[in-house]
Amino acid sequence: MSTALTTSKNAPVDESPTGAPAVRISHVHKSFGRPGTATPVLDDITLDVAPGEFVCLLGASGCGKSTLLNLIAGLDKPTAGEIEVPSGRPALMFQEHALFPWLTAGKNIELALRLNGVARPERRAEAERLLELVRLGGSYGKRVHELSGGMRQRVAMARALAQGSRVLLMDEPFAALDAITRDVLHDEITRIWAERQLTVVFVTHNVREAVRLAQRVVLLSSRPGRVAREWQIDLPQPRRIESAGVADLSVEITEELRGEIRRHGQH
Repeated sequence: MSTALTTSKNAPVDESPTGAPAVRISHVHKSFGRPGTATPVLDDITLDVAPGEFVCLLGASGCGKSTLLNLIAGLDKPTAGEIEVPSGRPALMFQEHALFPWLTAGKNIELALRLNGVARPERRAEAERLLELVRLGGSYGKRVHELSGGMRQRVAMARALAQGSRVLLMDEPFAALDAITRDVLHDEITRIWAERQLTVVFVTHNVREAVRLAQRVVLLSSRPGRVAREWQIDLPQPRRIESAGVADLSVEITEELRGEIRRHGQH
């Protein structure tokens, strides 16, 4: 089935090419299981992400958002179709911080630097610089158990940045945090994205989070996941999650998401 694409009435998508994409997804299908009885999870996904773009993948649970992110990360292969990331392997940040509890915050970051080929004499200074970037200066020697949930996610963000990729993949990284901490980290990721000119693909099922963060929101249909609709978000940054513009567009997108869920329930 071909991918359906419509756009928000208040912000049409500019489809003109702006150069080579940072991520190119071409007619990707993904199924799990044995041939003949396999369950399709993704169906004919075609999507380009421009260099420096912040894209949120939105959809109901089980629509294949995380599966698509794993394919982009190279952790799995599509059943059919192609995915290209010309700049090399992306950095990936998970929902859980996945920090090693026996290492300090700084040593967790240094591990990523070592795997990225950074020489040993340079690692500590670079780890401390990354901790400063995520506003955790002075936390190099702290153990994981000494850090709050928000601080742990900041260290995880610094560790992802230590991988040196221009493309950052984020799989619901703030979902387990309280609302205030999540709000603060929204500010941090948009600041870091702008400062470092990163390309970000961010998975969420939270509509307001998507509208607050993204330049473009891509809605996936349910089981199998297809591109159902896209919105170009023209609201200026920094945004507030409670602002009128974010709230109004969130209502529109939520209605589309509910429609996708209802359509799935009818099958």
